[in-house]
Amino acid sequence: MTIANLRDPNTLTGAPVRGSDGEKLGKIDAIYFDNDTDAPEWAAVKTGLFGGHVALVPLAQSSWDGDTLTVPFDKQALKAAPHHDPDAAISAGDEDELYRHYSITSGPTATAVGAPATGERRDLAGAAGVQGRDTSGPTTDTAMTRSEEQLRVGTQTRETGRARLRKHVVTEHQQVTVPVSHEEVTLQREPITEDNRGEAYDGPAISEEEHEVTLHAERPVVAAEAIAVERVKLGTETVTETETVGGQVRKEQIELDATDGTAGRGNQS
Repeated sequence: MTIANLRDPNTLTGAPVRGSDGEKLGKIDAIYFDNDTDAPEWAAVKTGLFGGHVALVPLAQSSWDGDTLTVPFDKQALKAAPHHDPDAAISAGDEDELYRHYSITSGPTATAVGAPATGERRDLAGAAGVQGRDTSGPTTDTAMTRSEEQLRVGTQTRETGRARLRKHVVTEHQQVTVPVSHEEVTLQREPITEDNRGEAYDGPAISEEEHEVTLHAERPVVAAEAIAVERVKLGTETVTETETVGGQVRKEQIELDATDGTAGRGNQS
């Protein structure tokens, strides 16, 4: 669907904008209309982090599917587009720069709907459907647009610290109880019996003699052996918590100021 076929092009405000390759470029902030034909000619697109950059794109080469505006440009083209004050009308010089940037044929200047245009504003007083007159300038619409600022909050990841594993060697004293055994000498006396009588009388009747026995004892032996006991490694986990942030925002209020009792009563916005 073309933009010219829309009954109210202002409904595009806030809609997403995508390039011909499908990449999301930003959101529509305002629609600029031609001063002579009242046809929608330019869209102000907020791009960048938190919509901090506003670029104008031509609507004549764009398409609308009822939800998203598709333009035949990429993010770099919008980023490099000539800067324009969103609160001012588009001058002839502004449009010439934009036409050269987008390589399209120039046309008449346009004014943003709802913006305090400093260029040409046509007085529509007396036209069909227009009641009253704008005392602050030429009448351009039958109603005031009330706007307000809203906080846009996001998150940014930054480095808060570092952790490092380091291994070093320490020496400590350990004590272990180990059972040890040793041999001791004992005397064993046997009476002479028929079984040992032959051994008892073997040898001289009276003589001197020595017998020797070797004693053994166990002693502790200590040696250190390296064995693997565990593996340690670093990891991270994400902990989510909430923080309260705040900022100053402005909003417009519209009041009814009647000079007599014949006017209707309305709510303050």
